[in-house]
Amino acid sequence: MKNTTPKTSRMTRQRGVVVGVFESNPRPLAPEEVLNLAKLGQPKVSLSTVYRTIKRLLDDGWLKTVELPGLSPRYEIAGKHHSHHHHFVCIMCDRTYDIEGCGVNLRPLVPRGFKLTDHHLTLFGQCGSCR
Repeated sequence: MKNTTPKTSRMTRQRGVVVGVFESNPRPLAPEEVLNLAKLGQPKVSLSTVYRTIKRLLDDGWLKTVELPGLSPRYEIAGKHHSHHHHFVCIMCDRTYDIEGCGVNLRPLVPRGFKLTDHHLTLFGQCGSCR
């Protein structure tokens, strides 16, 4: 897992709080979640600061985008997973969780003569807290 502090040009207190949110939350986060968690440590942080910091951390390669079908992107620390993994999205609270590993055999679903090169699987349901 990549746990080094990002090398952004100027680490302000607000940027540091956003970085801390990602470091202390092991799941992919939406910008609004980052804002709500960042405000616990720095009440003056704004959504625009969160978006600017996320963009800078993406540009630096410290964060990566998690694309989910029909949803806005989530973000997580790049390199935290050493293997292919999938995601679970709670339909009640809209939180996204990592599903470690991949036990899915998709070969029988691939049409004859086609070659599968990648796949993404997103499960939807209720998380333990919402259930």
